Amino acid sequence: MGAEGRVVSLNVSPGGVPKLPVAAARVTVLGMEGDRQAHPGVHGGPERALCLFSAEVIAALAGEGHPVGPGTTGENVTVAGLDWGQMAPGTRWRLGGEVEIEVTRPTTPCKTIRGSFRDGDFNRIHHALHPGESRVYARVLREGVVRVGDPVVPLGVD
Repeated sequence: MGAEGRVVSLNVSPGGVPKLPVAAARVTVLGMEGDRQAHPGVHGGPERALCLFSAEVIAALAGEGHPVGPGTTGENVTVAGLDWGQMAPGTRWRLGGEVEIEVTRPTTPCKTIRGSFRDGDFNRIHHALHPGESRVYARVLREGVVRVGDPVVPLGVD
């Protein structure tokens, strides 16, 4: 895995999971157009505008027998080809040619995603229990359109 990755899935939902795939989406400071959260006080907002996850972590979880896939745990952007540990709070990334983001923090999983885990064990991706295997939230620094297949390029640390 190198320093540059690729967007392999973009997912939106009118609220709840799974989020369903789209080929492209406009991203604003409040998130991905067409995406809503069932509990906006807990999810979404400028500091949690996007939720990202690793295709490699998803594949490893599926290999453990979890019925997980892109969008099933509520992420908007699934990325492949990165060392997921690089996607740390404070790091900045460009998605495609326009969108720039800054990772704000790992997410804390909740029971709404239990269907993606064997025996409902949604804490399988809790950052405190399984470092480097959680989703991350990001704020949007520069709005634009992102497409499946776009590069994910590191811009540095804030």
